Amino acid sequence: MTDDTPPLRVTATEQHTGQRTDRFLADALDTLSRSRVKALMEAGHVLRDGQILREPADPVRPGLCYEIRVPPAIPATPQAQDIPFAILHEDADLIVLDKPAGLVVHPAPGNEDGTLVNALLAHCGDSLTGIGGERRPGIVHRLDKDTSGVMVVAKTEQAHKALSDAFATRDIDRTYLALAWGLMTPASGGFEGAIGRDKRDRKRMAVVTHGGKAALTHYRTLSTHHGALSLVECRLATGRTHQIRVHFSHGGHPLVGDPVYLRRIPAAARTLPDDAKRAALDFPRQALHAARLGFTHPRTGEAMLFETALPDDFKALMAKIA
Repeated sequence: MTDDTPPLRVTATEQHTGQRTDRFLADALDTLSRSRVKALMEAGHVLRDGQILREPADPVRPGLCYEIRVPPAIPATPQAQDIPFAILHEDADLIVLDKPAGLVVHPAPGNEDGTLVNALLAHCGDSLTGIGGERRPGIVHRLDKDTSGVMVVAKTEQAHKALSDAFATRDIDRTYLALAWGLMTPASGGFEGAIGRDKRDRKRMAVVTHGGKAALTHYRTLSTHHGALSLVECRLATGRTHQIRVHFSHGGHPLVGDPVYLRRIPAAARTLPDDAKRAALDFPRQALHAARLGFTHPRTGEAMLFETALPDDFKALMAKIA
C-alpha cells in the first residue's frame, strides 16, 4: 500500500451500521464493484481507522474512517520473470514440472508477480503458440501456494483443451502424500462429502450439507509415528479447492502445518517426544506433496507418468518424527 495514488476515504454513519464492509464501500464509492472491493480487502489494501481490514463480511461500525488504496493496474498479460523451477519433461505441447512450496501458480491480488506463470513465460518464450488468443501458458490444474509437487502445463491450444478435458473427466492419475495428525481408522478408506465455501469464513472451504460440489478422497496409511502422526497416500476421485486439507480436517485429522484448517494444537501431539513435537508443531506449511501425476499425451496418445520425491523440508520433518 505504498503508491502515490491518493487513497479513497469514506466515514461510516449510523445508517450504515451492521452492513457488510464490502457492500458499504462499493455503494459509497460507486467507482468500484463489490467483487473488486472484496479482492482489495483480501489483499490488504483496505484500512479501518488505520488498521488493515481483510474480512469483507465484517460489519460496518459508525463513526470510523475506511480507507482504500487502489494499487496501479497490472498489465493484462503477466510479465516474464526469471524464476527457477525443476523441469521433469518438456516438449512442443506441454511442460511437466516439480513446483516448490511457496510458489503461487497464477497472478492474483496480493500476488501480482513472482508466480509460476511469470516463470513459465520467461522459460517458454516463443514456444508458447497461443491459448485463447494470448501467448501464455495453459494452466489446467493448480497446487496451493504451499503445496509442492508435480504439475503439467499446456503450451498449445490443443494440449490445453485435451488436458483440461482429462482433468474434468478425472482421466488422470494423481497421488499425494500428506502427514496428518492422529491415526487413521480404518488405516485405508475414503472421505466423502460435498465441499463449498465456509459460511463463517469465506477464505476457507468446508464440508457442507447444502450446496457445494461432490468430493471424494481415497487414502491409504503408509506409516505411523509415535501413535500421533500418519503419513498417508491420497488419491483424488474429484478435484475441489483444498479437497485433501478439508476432508482430513473434517475427519479429525488435519494436516501438519496447515495454516487454515489446523486451528489448535491436536491432542495427539501429547504422545510425541519433545523434538518430534516441536518439529511437527513448527512446520511452517501444510505437509502436502503432489507425488505422482499420470496422463495421456494430448498429441501422441502416449501414457505419461511422473513422480517426484518429497522436498527437503518435508524429508527433514519425517526424519525428526521417525
